[in-house]
Amino acid sequence: MDEVFTANRAELCGMAAAEPRYSHESRGIRFCIFPLTARRLSGTADTLNVVVRESMLPDQALFRDGPVRVVGELRSFNNKSGVGNRLVLTVFAREIGPGQTDENRIVLTGTVCKEPILRVTPMGREICDLILAVGRRYRRSDYIPVIAWGQQARDAAEAAVGTVLTVRGRLQSRAYTKLVDGEAQERTAFEVSAADIFPV
Repeated sequence: MDEVFTANRAELCGMAAAEPRYSHESRGIRFCIFPLTARRLSGTADTLNVVVRESMLPDQALFRDGPVRVVGELRSFNNKSGVGNRLVLTVFAREIGPGQTDENRIVLTGTVCKEPILRVTPMGREICDLILAVGRRYRRSDYIPVIAWGQQARDAAEAAVGTVLTVRGRLQSRAYTKLVDGEAQERTAFEVSAADIFPV
């Protein structure tokens, strides 16, 4: 497995919330997208978007008959359409097939590219927001939002811009409301919730 892939690995297993549909074409290759729902231990469900090469798609029955397992990497892109979230996160599938139990594991190694923000929730819990730049082939990077809690949040808040960190955790979806021109819009944010963070 190449070095870039080991620095950005996503392993998901859950139920497809819809069958794949055409997403886009790049360099003559067609890509499809589908939502995958993985349950946390608490029972809360995260619905995560998976992008896969159309040529890799197995029989459509896979998406109806049971859990789907995806191994790949997190990708980010800036949505410049003005509709929806500005930063869009997806899981780019390198392997896809039948699965067994819910799974949601992310491992990233990247560079802190913005000053970490330490804040306190209304319930009094400390939380730190980080943005990691994770290298990709061809000198590109994916910019991945990461959140850490408690003591890890305090430690992460000390990381200077340019610090290289490895993060282990899960990809989560979170609904929120944004006011646009005085009108409330329901949106979904995606971020990596860190279980472990350590300097490289």
